Amino acid sequence: MKIAVTGTSGNIGRAIVEMALAQGHSLVCIDRVVPDDDTSDTLKFVQADMSEYDKLVEAFAGCDGLIHMAAIPSPGRHPDHIVHNNNVVGSYNALRAAVEQGIKRICQASSVNAIGHSYSRKPRYDNFPIDETHANYSEDPYSLSKWICEAQGDSFARRYEDIAISSLRFHMVVPERSDAVAIYANNDLSVDHHLWAWTGRAAAADASIKCLEAPFKGHEAFYIVAPDTAEDTPSQSIAAQQFPNVPITGDLGGNRSFFSAAKAERLLGWRHADAQGK
Repeated sequence: MKIAVTGTSGNIGRAIVEMALAQGHSLVCIDRVVPDDDTSDTLKFVQADMSEYDKLVEAFAGCDGLIHMAAIPSPGRHPDHIVHNNNVVGSYNALRAAVEQGIKRICQASSVNAIGHSYSRKPRYDNFPIDETHANYSEDPYSLSKWICEAQGDSFARRYEDIAISSLRFHMVVPERSDAVAIYANNDLSVDHHLWAWTGRAAAADASIKCLEAPFKGHEAFYIVAPDTAEDTPSQSIAAQQFPNVPITGDLGGNRSFFSAAKAERLLGWRHADAQGK
């Protein structure tokens, strides 16, 4: 498959490029940052910003699928309006340019924060584990941008009925669980703002590629998170102590995640452990 990938200098983007090439795909990589080695028989690089729509249309020509990872990954590094507008416009341009070139298989980066979470003043949870039916309580510019990116996916899927768009809700993408454990241990992060969730980098890349071959049409959001937390305290104990009024509607045995990736396993054939090798 010939795949266009945006944001290839980013954390997940680099992993996608490595995995996709290893699987025999050819790539068109789009990023603002020029790599040291930018061409090969199976990889073409295009330097472009997501606001440069005409460049995107040209770069996507002849591609069978699109993986859109280019975005500002969190708030705080840029003014609120830049975070919001960059992510929303980038998503729209990617989706529209893909449609213009006849690409029908699209994956885009979303976040567990699409419903409001890490950057909310006081996160609100209706139940545990959280799945894709959970209500939206986003309030900050980053979370709002991700919710709108998903809404744009819904809109494109309504207009183009033969398209398949996946929005992947990652959280704290790191090489291994030990990296997430260290981050949580060394930072003043409250449990209610993070729920000790994490995503392995290889697992994130694997999900992104699997989206392009999954047998569904329309737009679907997926939680792409590890099945366990980065905390050894049993999840039931955390829930009882920290969230006594939040109903538990599924399995929180052991140190199981507060987010459910069951939908991704069902529709994408994706399992975190398969990609992470453990």
